[in-house]
Amino acid sequence: MANTNLFDTSDAQIFDVQTSAPGPLGRLPFTETMLRDRPSGDLFGWSQNAGMGWDPSQLGGDEYLILSTMGGLRDPDGRPIALGYHTGHWEVGLLVEAAAKELKQLGFLPFAGHCSDPCDGRSQGTAGMFDSLAYRNDAAIVLRRLIRSLPTRRGVLGVATCDKGHPAMMMALAGCGDLPSVLIPGGVTLPPRSGEDAGRIQSLGARFAHGEISLREAAELGCRACATPGGGCQFLGTAATAQVVGESLGLSLPHSALAPSGQPVWLDMAKRSAQAVVAQSQRGLTLRDIVTESSVRNAMVVHAAFGGSTNLLLHVPAVAHAAGLRRPTVEDWIEVNRITPRLVSALPNGPIDHPTVRVFLAGAVPEVMLHLRELGLLDLEALTAWGVPLNSVLDSWASSQRRKRLRDLLLRRDGIDPEDVIFSPQEAENRGLSRTLVFPVGNIAPEGSVVKATAIDAELFDEGVYSHVGKARVFTSEVSAIQAIKGQGERSLEPGHVLVLAGCGPAGSGMEETYQLTAALKHLAWGKHVPLITDARFSGVSTGACLGHIGPEALAGGPLGKLIDDDLIEITVDTKAFTGSIDLVGHGDVLADADWGNKELCLRPTRPDLAPADNLPDDTRLWSLLQQVSGGTWGGCIYDLEAIARRLGYA
Repeated sequence: MANTNLFDTSDAQIFDVQTSAPGPLGRLPFTETMLRDRPSGDLFGWSQNAGMGWDPSQLGGDEYLILSTMGGLRDPDGRPIALGYHTGHWEVGLLVEAAAKELKQLGFLPFAGHCSDPCDGRSQGTAGMFDSLAYRNDAAIVLRRLIRSLPTRRGVLGVATCDKGHPAMMMALAGCGDLPSVLIPGGVTLPPRSGEDAGRIQSLGARFAHGEISLREAAELGCRACATPGGGCQFLGTAATAQVVGESLGLSLPHSALAPSGQPVWLDMAKRSAQAVVAQSQRGLTLRDIVTESSVRNAMVVHAAFGGSTNLLLHVPAVAHAAGLRRPTVEDWIEVNRITPRLVSALPNGPIDHPTVRVFLAGAVPEVMLHLRELGLLDLEALTAWGVPLNSVLDSWASSQRRKRLRDLLLRRDGIDPEDVIFSPQEAENRGLSRTLVFPVGNIAPEGSVVKATAIDAELFDEGVYSHVGKARVFTSEVSAIQAIKGQGERSLEPGHVLVLAGCGPAGSGMEETYQLTAALKHLAWGKHVPLITDARFSGVSTGACLGHIGPEALAGGPLGKLIDDDLIEITVDTKAFTGSIDLVGHGDVLADADWGNKELCLRPTRPDLAPADNLPDDTRLWSLLQQVSGGTWGGCIYDLEAIARRLGYA
């Protein structure tokens, strides 16, 4: 290399450079009226369309935009040329292709663009997680800009799958509510026939550190965890929950969430979604007719019935705000979760850990909605993506061949009764399924916190009440906390301790997702006896007594940032009264009460070691400041233009 000129090459063909080309044959179907009245951008757009190879004589029809979160580069045979960040966006280009071909066959002109997305699993425990939640807002802005930058589009199809890309696409579509729109969910990957799911596999390091698995076992299990190349993870985490919520909002077609990626039923969904957006346009419907206060409420009810991810507490208010609707409050979530039974048995909540593909075959959203309709918990006049009222859709689902054949397939292929995946309300009660979310408050969390009660080990409840008093082990970074769990830090964790992670809210680390901690605690033999409290958030696959979203966050002066080692923390979660508490009640061997704790916290300063992460990006710091002005964590971590303008003195 030292003796070679950097510009030399052995490929002589590169020097055969053309300097002009004949251009497309034919003529653009301009009219005199168009030339006189249409903006130059519309006219030049047709020149570019012809230049890209579209038959000039076919221009002039309705144009539809397909936006996706696709990533990576696939060879036509499916093999990777360049990897994507995750399986969730690896195959969605096939959905784009199927939808585009359907639009073309119908006589319309499809356009496609994309804004790819990160993988929360890939960035767990790394500085990459500091960008995760902030990315959602950025991507929604980019996607909305892409929609507006094609002024001639008649409607929009969104294609997305995973933890941040799917919520960002929901926000983008909802923010362009004057257009017909349908969201195509990217589906799920399959579990391995022999091995571990993608949630459990993320605890390999902790289990190896404690001698619970061998190096060979870790290597083999890790290799086959993602058994197929596309789709979101196999558990009912944030990616799967977001798909369920998107369908419940009316953004996606009925029975489209959780379809297995790459399979004919998945591709068929893309074709029918293309038909649906055209039908909306022809009927004069827009997304504003579909995403309403009623549909937001329906989505919250379905979320509770599925036992969905706590991250949707951030995303549902964000979608509502984008649509110009009232953001649901903590009180709204409490009310919904109090009246809605959990009906779905799936990873990671159980009681039977079915993968999401089985939930799809058992009927997924429409099947759950049939039960919720019987309970009177849904607004049945809300419109679906087809532009048809929900009540009519559920009638059609109940008698459909699709329902019967897929449920029969689940029984025949996996030996699983669909009624053991999606329970009736009575069967759910018989099996002791607790309701999904509880929102503990107390002197440590005066603005509240959230715990997915369904994910706490049933053995830890006494007549529906989880109660724990333990000594705190306080950490101000996830790195130090995972070291302690692995037994590598200066301070060990023992059963009965309360793991406190402070300073990891929006201002500290972009409100990072702390799944490597919760995964380790779940899959270590003693881990269920160590509750976790934090101002950070959790993966949708997290389990255990994990209390997150604690407000105010530590770096905003919250009491969480005043806790020290050996503080006595009392946690209660009552799934019958639907209440919870999280309090400082003593220190060392002296047990007092919550009143003592409240006075003590008022006297204490914030910990001196509490600070934003050293490598917190400026982009995320800006997001943190803007979202705090806009209502903070409980407001969905969004940008509220009016609130920001008021703070800056422009309103």
